[in-house]
Amino acid sequence: MASPSNRMRIIDRYPNPQVPRTLCAALGIAFVLSCGAWSRAHAAPVRYSFAVLADTLQGNADEAPTQRLLDTIGRERNISFIVYDGNLRGPKEACRDSLYEQRQAILEAARPALIFIPGQYDWTDCGSPEAGGFDPVERLDQLRQTVFADSASMGQNPLALTRESEVSRFRQYRENVRWQLGDTVFIGLNVPGTNNHYLTAGGRNGEFEDRVIANAFWLEHAAEYAKRREARAIVVFIQGDPDPERYERPDRFAWLRFGRNSRRDGFLELKRTLVKVAQQFHGPVLLIHCDDERSARGFVIDQPLRNDKGEVVTNLTRIAFAPRDRLDQWIQIDADLSRRPPFRVSVREVPKNVPLLPVRPPQPAAPEAASEEDMVPTAPPTPEPDQAPGANPSMNPSGNPAVSPSMNPASNLPPLLPVAPPASTSPSAQPSYQQGPQAQPDSSTPASTGVPAGSVQRGP
Repeated sequence: MASPSNRMRIIDRYPNPQVPRTLCAALGIAFVLSCGAWSRAHAAPVRYSFAVLADTLQGNADEAPTQRLLDTIGRERNISFIVYDGNLRGPKEACRDSLYEQRQAILEAARPALIFIPGQYDWTDCGSPEAGGFDPVERLDQLRQTVFADSASMGQNPLALTRESEVSRFRQYRENVRWQLGDTVFIGLNVPGTNNHYLTAGGRNGEFEDRVIANAFWLEHAAEYAKRREARAIVVFIQGDPDPERYERPDRFAWLRFGRNSRRDGFLELKRTLVKVAQQFHGPVLLIHCDDERSARGFVIDQPLRNDKGEVVTNLTRIAFAPRDRLDQWIQIDADLSRRPPFRVSVREVPKNVPLLPVRPPQPAAPEAASEEDMVPTAPPTPEPDQAPGANPSMNPSGNPAVSPSMNPASNLPPLLPVAPPASTSPSAQPSYQQGPQAQPDSSTPASTGVPAGSVQRGP
């Protein structure tokens, strides 16, 4: 009988992941874990949940509610990470370095990993008088050197991120990131509101043009990465509302209408790249962004993008979110890629009995060691009284909220691939990680339906 080392050399000769799994079963249970690396994409869990929120920090009074919101999300055991989709400040706050530091400290205190996506008020609107008249590009560079300086995400349990700045050609774009969870590849892009920072003044729109190229490269590169890793879904986060209903076909006779003064769509290149990515990847592609108009349900789910032939791209779905109460609600997306539809969207709320707590100040850096000559005797600091365990009235001894967060009506995303209708399941077949009552679709809104076979559907 061959030794264990010889067995592993036999396995290493087969590039097909199906062969190692067969050999593992024949050679014994002891080698299943060693062979698991070959079938990573197939063995990885397909169920996960993540939270999305944005625009919660519009003033000093919002800091404590935002911290409470993040603490509540952190108590949810099934949340894998949080995405803060833009805007560390409000439109009437100055873009000061100290303000960014304070708001970053609040996000860093989140228990799960937190990925920050830059938004409109973070840099593009810093040139307004109310924001202090800063140079927007200079403010973006400052964010890149501070907020996006780390290779990992924010939060107490950070995720490893791949930044576009690792590509020498796009070294400055540290805010564009990629990470993977199970069979899903996630992408964060710097696409802010106010028409993607497209400037109508004369001259070259340098910042916009260079960033459009960088964003297109990062999206297409992520699609190729997902195909190589045998991923089953791609999720893209941006802050700005790209107005996907606005479809622009190439105008062959634009010169005949030179007198027309139409507003240039700053999101045009992004939408065309998303369509190209969906056609190359073939799996579900999800676009998530803030909504300019608040919906009664807190989010909108549709498939608004079309290709050059005017056909709906059926494997590309958009989620535009805007909770009614930005300080007490968040969007939760539950994914189960083994079912159809694979994603479920719901609005979650902070329990009414969770109190506001003082904002935790940022932790100061450890002081350098001083020599004996530099030491000056000082009075010892007065210790603060320790808080007894269980003193928080909103927490029970297990560390969970006393009242489970309520779940507002949820909606299923339409099937993104041509599949047969799934068989009906009993309530006991729901994922075991769900907490609280099962949400039901809002009867006031038409339910999303499946699409015919094929990657695209004819438009009207």
